[in-house]
Amino acid sequence: MKQTWRIALAGAVLALATGPALAQTWPTKPIRMVVPFPPGGATDAAARIYAQHLGDFLGQGVVVENKAGAGGEIGAEYVAKSAPDGYTLLMGAVGSHAIHAAMPDKPGYDFATAFVGVSMATSMPMAVAVNSKVPAKNVQELIALAKSKPGTITFGSAGPGTSQHMAGELFQVVTGTRLMHVPYRGSGPAITDLLGGQIDMVIETLPALLPQVASGKIRLLGVTTAKRATALPDLPTLMEQGVKDYSVATAYALLAPAGTPPAVVDKLSAGMQKAAAMESVQQAALKLGADAVATSPADTSRVLKREVARWADVVRMSSAK
Repeated sequence: MKQTWRIALAGAVLALATGPALAQTWPTKPIRMVVPFPPGGATDAAARIYAQHLGDFLGQGVVVENKAGAGGEIGAEYVAKSAPDGYTLLMGAVGSHAIHAAMPDKPGYDFATAFVGVSMATSMPMAVAVNSKVPAKNVQELIALAKSKPGTITFGSAGPGTSQHMAGELFQVVTGTRLMHVPYRGSGPAITDLLGGQIDMVIETLPALLPQVASGKIRLLGVTTAKRATALPDLPTLMEQGVKDYSVATAYALLAPAGTPPAVVDKLSAGMQKAAAMESVQQAALKLGADAVATSPADTSRVLKREVARWADVVRMSSAK
């Protein structure tokens, strides 16, 4: 019995000792930061804002690798099932992954348990945008128009179960409207059709919308966050325009496979927090209409749990499938 106790104690002491030691030696090779969406999107941009600075902090290169498909779930599942050694990470779109976890057709992993939070990366407002031929000049006029023609106002999204889709579903729930959802394979095609007048509206991230505003073919009616966007201080929020209980931001976070040593997670998080405090990173995020944010692993995990619970409620209340 004494021998067994001594072995157990020795194992515990060794585990405590190897954590800090591992953090000192790790990493010894380049790190892959997997983006589960195509190049050029908001998630990809968030990854590239941080990758070089994180690599400088760690003393090893951080390579951004796009593994797109299935609304982000192919890349996410790949990382979830990777070795928890700190060398394969996910720059995830928190809302999209949380939404997929709540949908009837669930992914091949449990988002709530498959990852450990490292740090938030960026928080990005979305905006309600309509084709310029839509007569609504503000959100209340859009609501009135939708109520006068139930099921005929079309809203495009980046695909079923994406943040854009569920932002539209939540809009219908809180405004009592009924829209026609038109899913696309990504934000780009949806915005192309919005510009061409094939669809009436989208609820999209600012980086996807801002380059198109100057064309005069679309009109922004309001931002979806509780506070006005730094990049568009004159554009009122939906809540300011009388849409109560509507606050949606697209958040991106760096995640590691569950089981990654805490010392490694802490070192990664420290690098993210140092990068987020840099003026160059803040300005790069602002150009995208986003805010650079960084959080502790514990705070990041709390955000993940909150988003999973929140979007499960929205899926339940809406007609999303």
